[in-house]
Amino acid sequence: MGRKTTFLIISLWLCCMQLVAQEREVKGLVTDQQGIALAGVSVKVKGTTKGVSTDVKGTFTITVPLNATLVFTSIGFITKEQRVGSGREINVSMSDDNKQLDEVVVIGYGTASKKDVTGAVSSVKATQLENENPQNVTDILRGNIPGLNVGLSTSAKGGGDLLVRGKTTLSASTSPLIVLDGVIYSGQLSDINPNDIESVDVLKDASSLAVFGAKAATGVVAITTKKGKSSTPTITVNTNVGLASLARDQKVYDGPGFLRWRSDVMRSGAATPGYLYDNPDNLPAGITMEQWLNGQNGDPQDLWLNRLGLVANEKKNFLEGRTVNWYDEIFRTGLRQDHTLSMSGRKDEITYYMSLGYLKNENLIEGGEFSTVRARVNLEGKAAKFLTVGMNLQFADRDEGSIEAAWDQLTALSPYGDMYNADGTLRRIPTDDNGLNARNPFLNPTYNDRMDKQSTLFGSLYAKATLPFGITYQLNFSPGLDNYRTFNHLSSLNPNVTTPGGSVTRANETRYNWQVDNLLKWNKTFSKIHSVDVTLLANAEKYQTWWTQGGNEGFVPNDQLGYHNLSSGIKPVVNSEDKIYTGDALMARLNYGLLQRYNFTMSVRRDGYSVFGSRNKRAMFPAAAFAWTFTEEPFMKSALSWLGYGKLRLSYGINGNRDLRNPDNNTVDPYAALTQLNVGKYQLVNNSGSASEVNTIIINNRMGNDNLKWEQTKSFNAGLDFSVLNDRLSGTVEVYDKKTNDLLIRQTLSNVSGYVNVNSNLARVTNKGFEFSLNSKNIRREKLSWNTSLNLFLNRNTIDALSTPNDDIGNGWFIGKDIDVIWDYKILGVWQENEVEEANKFNKGIKAGDFKLLDADGNYIYNDEDKQFLGYRSPRFIWAMRNEFNLFGSFDFSFQLLSNWGQKKEFNQARNQPGSVGFGRTSSYVVPYWTPENPLNDYARLNSGLSGTSFNVFRDNSFIRLNTVSLAYSIPRSISDRLRFKSAKIYMNINNAALYAPTWDYWDPQNNGPTPRYYTLGLNVSL
Repeated sequence: MGRKTTFLIISLWLCCMQLVAQEREVKGLVTDQQGIALAGVSVKVKGTTKGVSTDVKGTFTITVPLNATLVFTSIGFITKEQRVGSGREINVSMSDDNKQLDEVVVIGYGTASKKDVTGAVSSVKATQLENENPQNVTDILRGNIPGLNVGLSTSAKGGGDLLVRGKTTLSASTSPLIVLDGVIYSGQLSDINPNDIESVDVLKDASSLAVFGAKAATGVVAITTKKGKSSTPTITVNTNVGLASLARDQKVYDGPGFLRWRSDVMRSGAATPGYLYDNPDNLPAGITMEQWLNGQNGDPQDLWLNRLGLVANEKKNFLEGRTVNWYDEIFRTGLRQDHTLSMSGRKDEITYYMSLGYLKNENLIEGGEFSTVRARVNLEGKAAKFLTVGMNLQFADRDEGSIEAAWDQLTALSPYGDMYNADGTLRRIPTDDNGLNARNPFLNPTYNDRMDKQSTLFGSLYAKATLPFGITYQLNFSPGLDNYRTFNHLSSLNPNVTTPGGSVTRANETRYNWQVDNLLKWNKTFSKIHSVDVTLLANAEKYQTWWTQGGNEGFVPNDQLGYHNLSSGIKPVVNSEDKIYTGDALMARLNYGLLQRYNFTMSVRRDGYSVFGSRNKRAMFPAAAFAWTFTEEPFMKSALSWLGYGKLRLSYGINGNRDLRNPDNNTVDPYAALTQLNVGKYQLVNNSGSASEVNTIIINNRMGNDNLKWEQTKSFNAGLDFSVLNDRLSGTVEVYDKKTNDLLIRQTLSNVSGYVNVNSNLARVTNKGFEFSLNSKNIRREKLSWNTSLNLFLNRNTIDALSTPNDDIGNGWFIGKDIDVIWDYKILGVWQENEVEEANKFNKGIKAGDFKLLDADGNYIYNDEDKQFLGYRSPRFIWAMRNEFNLFGSFDFSFQLLSNWGQKKEFNQARNQPGSVGFGRTSSYVVPYWTPENPLNDYARLNSGLSGTSFNVFRDNSFIRLNTVSLAYSIPRSISDRLRFKSAKIYMNINNAALYAPTWDYWDPQNNGPTPRYYTLGLNVSL
């Protein structure tokens, strides 16, 4: 037994020694394709947990068994496996994971790989921004697309205007066309839940836009929503809460500051001695009480307050030390919440995605709120081997009925006023006088009632059939149904409502639209070098609205039921308006590829639209593009080995803009080409002497125009896509030239015509621009990655012609100048006391402290001959930079900077002249002003004159905004597995985090009012 045991031990020991002898130490070097050493590359023995990482020199040492396989992985590179063999040294070159060229982008009625795209298309993946909690499509786009300028809305609803490649129109809409899941979408962007979005593509040049013909001159924003991917159901919960606070203060005067300011108000321009308005308890040196009294009797404090213009309750509150901080009463910290629950997956022949979201935002202004419920169902199934059917359905219910406090009353309210009456009710006017423009800012939200709800349903029902010879046919039916309810009750309890018994309006509007797309597609590759992709479209559309409004006032016995009891008033009013327009289109597009490096696109679209004149119901919109991937040329691969990828693109085509809007209400005018008629009433007395009202029809102000047609934009685009240093750097350069003819404008007519205006196609505008985007992979290590993206763009436009050979001064349009050019008097500074004699030569009552305007012709008369072009309201260039960091695979940190630079904006606060009301019964923002003791040269005196003419002050409002800062922590897989989560992430972010505006000192440079800063904390969990 002992011998057997000894033999067994010796045998096991020999086996172990043999196994140890088979393991050996292996060294190596890991580089990229350029031979640059890569640090932080993970080197693991396949099938085991054994592994090391390369050092800063790219070298590694690892002990491996015989015939082992090493797995090399690094972020941004393709995973590589290498068999060890019998050697003791392994050098590995890793290739970049260049998946971005294979990414699919939307090109209009279809998709294409980035490497095959011939037009100017920019994309952003929504998943890249999910840590920043975008609450609107505009939040996804802001700063991430070169050539796209996104406005900033300060409302609880959020959002902002979109402008692609500058203004190409004077009167028609500048908003881009929205395409949702391949079909044209006419709803609001706020109805689309950002959590449902997979990607957004922006089409900018004529070639990519031409397939949308008459609708596309202002650009296209194509939104693709999520589809099911996993074979098992995935449930995702994204929930967050946040705060909205005032990002930039614009303070008004407190009590003591208000009195000092009012003293200067009364001194400014007055002939009486300035010391009369000083506090008698603190008179200037050398001024006696007798001088100060100036022959008056009574209590000096009361006299002083009277001289400052204070009324009874203001004086009482001053003596009792009571003030109202209207600023803090009006502004608040608003609460925000956003919750989305979704489920997605793929089962057998069916893919599905479903979501339900609830959002409720409070504004930073008391009373301001917005809430919406949004739901989506994306479903696709294989009905037969040759037939696929599906639907994308979206529902939203918005509530925009909140009534905000009137924050614009801030400068009309005295801090020594009263918010409430003695009985606790709100005072109509906070001071004991008529108040002029002053009103209690909380009257409307306290007493009035409003319901403003919109329920919208938008869907796309489609069927795809595979036909012989590789041809596919797709039918899309896209209906949209919107229901609007706008009810308003102006309560008789509101002391600011002068209608006895109150008044009510109830408006209901139903909007219904549909589109039908018939698509034939054929995609074929011949001899492995020729690829052909043909798309044919036949489209029809219809849009119709029904609007009805009823109103009443003088409710008896009272109006406590508000808009729920319309019939009990004594003055009913009924109104209605129905609109309808139709359109159709035929389109053909050919994409041809040769040798995977030459790509051609040719397309033509013929549009019809009922709105335009009888002679111009239809128009043609052709386009062509060429792309050359020159890095695929054999001679280029050897000559430019440092260039990883390069593609040159050229395109030219014609796009249209049919979106003519009524400038009075900014709605589509389907009868713009027709003469307007008005229905009126007149009194008729019959033979018996009885009076009655009789309807009559009269011609309105607008004359018809049978020749009215589309605006047409002819556009040339040249682009270069590139990547260098093994895709460490990649980017795009674009230049474009757009000429828009037949601009839609409302032309003023001579009185002898019998009309006031007519819609015509008479103007021309040119747009030129440059766009540059650059993506950089700065650091690529296992525990640290850092990526940067930068885009810069500029646009210049010129009005080439107007309806007449003369400039349109009334609209501010000048031939040969930018649409947004500023034409006004140049301000040289402020008249100082030693310049009064020169100022008197103008004979306009100019005083020291008034703005000094340039008298260009030296005749001491201010008129249009003295005005100059002072700058532009639109930015001279726009740039954005985004940095993204990943630490230890678990922490994601990012921030984005945005900048609009070179533009100017009205800053009439510098005039210190509130208009006809004056400063007699108002307060003011804390704004500098000229005084003899403080002779400023960039701010006028209080109650300054206008130098005998009307003018505006303009200041540069260039800015750099820290738009977003976000931090997210992904819970490690070991923990999430124990919790039975697929993934879990906690994130926090700040939107509108900081602002740098070196020459602008009034509210936000993008807005003329309070702008919010958002703080958000959220959780994203997938089950």
